[in-house]
Amino acid sequence: MNQSKVNEALTRVSLDASRRDIPIEIVPREPANSLEHAAELLGVIPAHLLKTLVIKRSDDTYLFALVPGGRKLSWPKLREVVGVNKLSLPDADIAYDVTRYVRGTITPFGSHSVLPVYIDASVFTEPVPEAVALGCGEPEHGLLVDPQDLVNGFDATIADISISE
Repeated sequence: MNQSKVNEALTRVSLDASRRDIPIEIVPREPANSLEHAAELLGVIPAHLLKTLVIKRSDDTYLFALVPGGRKLSWPKLREVVGVNKLSLPDADIAYDVTRYVRGTITPFGSHSVLPVYIDASVFTEPVPEAVALGCGEPEHGLLVDPQDLVNGFDATIADISISE
């Protein structure tokens, strides 16, 4: 990724966090080859690294689902929480159009489209982590954030939306 794209992504993330009054820490890292590797590089356990999924509703609107490492999205649970019969994972090009981030770097921070955020309830199982990690819009950085600050800043819905992998 060229330096101007890196700077643009990090600026978008930082400005959005500031506007939402969410303290974040942007952490430089080498590109990761797996979720476990990314968690290690960011200094968290895999369960504290949240995958940000762009989900499409049948009416062509979208939402973010944040699911911890070691878990996968439960389509029936998410459909029930959202109150719809059909949801899908759009292809990478559409996810990029919605967020202006490529898969593997997607984050709700600074997304091109403001979308509702759903966070899996397992993140808040005791003991609640001091910080969770997310993508940062480009592959050589991640971000750390207090999970409750994430909820408050995005007015996120906490719900049981995943199952163990």
